[in-house]
Amino acid sequence: MILVLRALGVGDLVTAVPALRALRAAYPGREVALAAPAALAPLVDLVGGVDRLVDTSGLDGPAWPGPAPGIAVNLHGRGPQSHRLLAAAGPARLLAFANADAGFADGPRWVDDEHEVDRWCRLLSWYGIPADRSDLALRRPAPTGLPAGATVLHPGSNVPAKRWPAERFAALARTLTDRGHLVLLTGSVDERALAARVADEAGLPPEAVLAGRTDLGALAGLVADARLVVSGDTGVAHLATGYGTPSVVLFGPVPPARWGPPPDRPRHRVLWAGDRDWPRWDGVGSHPTLAAVHLDEVLAAVGEVERVVRVSGAVAA
Repeated sequence: MILVLRALGVGDLVTAVPALRALRAAYPGREVALAAPAALAPLVDLVGGVDRLVDTSGLDGPAWPGPAPGIAVNLHGRGPQSHRLLAAAGPARLLAFANADAGFADGPRWVDDEHEVDRWCRLLSWYGIPADRSDLALRRPAPTGLPAGATVLHPGSNVPAKRWPAERFAALARTLTDRGHLVLLTGSVDERALAARVADEAGLPPEAVLAGRTDLGALAGLVADARLVVSGDTGVAHLATGYGTPSVVLFGPVPPARWGPPPDRPRHRVLWAGDRDWPRWDGVGSHPTLAAVHLDEVLAAVGEVERVVRVSGAVAA
């Protein structure tokens, strides 16, 4: 059995898809168990190649309650805590980045500024397991009953600094609605108040607020069938990449070179102002690199990705 640790969030899971599929291809006859939060179960089913989900939130509890796995794979971090958690499961072999503090000398060195997808593909490649970093497509979920062809705006983020100002999301929602878009607002239960505020300022009806009303499977279905997704650097953006849904992703303070969609896919557009000089930030509100992204830039990016879709559709026809 192969035990894989990735006890993180939605975007973390989706960026690990090429590595998870590489493990399945390398060990087709073995069970693959993924140690990740139980809330991710609907998405794990859409990845393919994972046989079992072991509920693991963070690094405080045991990663595996059963017999020792033959191989443990650390797709969680550089260690030492994650290394030790997997070592406690007693695997015959650990695949991980080298970490002296964990007493683990095997494996490649960690590179801070590496793209998250490339990081885990490189780790497996070091151990002789080829991984295709472009293998990001997710399986389509079962029908959800949610509207198809909607424009999904996701104003929230677990990291407040990554949130584009709510009043700009409201202005964007209002403008896109005037242009004929069916705008829906997504988010977690904790982000429902934020989404409701955006809807109220944009003049949208309460039913446009889906934040806190969908599980991850329904959210994936909504994104898979969406006309457009606009969000910050968060899990919904990675779902849009996984489904090839046109998207505009607003980055800050983390650069898109670390977490952005593949640059060779023109239906995904990133906006990033981190290459400018900024005054010292007081830690309150949107990070300056994100607050510097203005409404007209986002609308222009929306126009660009929609033109790409129209052209590609015309060529296909």
